[in-house]
Amino acid sequence: MIVRDGIAIGVLMLAAAPAAAQSPPGPPDWSHAEVVSVELSNFKFTPDKITLKAGQAYDLRLQNRASGGHDFAAQEFFAAAKVMDADRAKVSGGKIALDAGQSVDVHFVTPHAGTYKLRCTHFMHSSFGMTGEIVVQ
Repeated sequence: MIVRDGIAIGVLMLAAAPAAAQSPPGPPDWSHAEVVSVELSNFKFTPDKITLKAGQAYDLRLQNRASGGHDFAAQEFFAAAKVMDADRAKVSGGKIALDAGQSVDVHFVTPHAGTYKLRCTHFMHSSFGMTGEIVVQ
């Protein structure tokens, strides 16, 4: 009986060892975030398809080259992503507003895999083609 109990305890300890060895992930190392640049211009995003890897840290670098304001609206994406604390105020209602000529950087960790809609919410901008998608693989 003692041998059998000892074997059972040994098996349980071995099964628990990998879980004990894994520590919860710490905060992302933002200094190694991959830079993704997107240009906003008259009624388009360049690129209009952004492909990212799930669970990875990114520095989204937006630059508005237009003479008027635009925004980078991806409500479902930003609701699921983990935006860096210092950058949360830059994302309001799932969108980032940029005045003419303005640049904005937002750091985040991507959510689970999926395709997320992207658009400019200014009047008629998406109707004129200012749309895109964020694909997380």
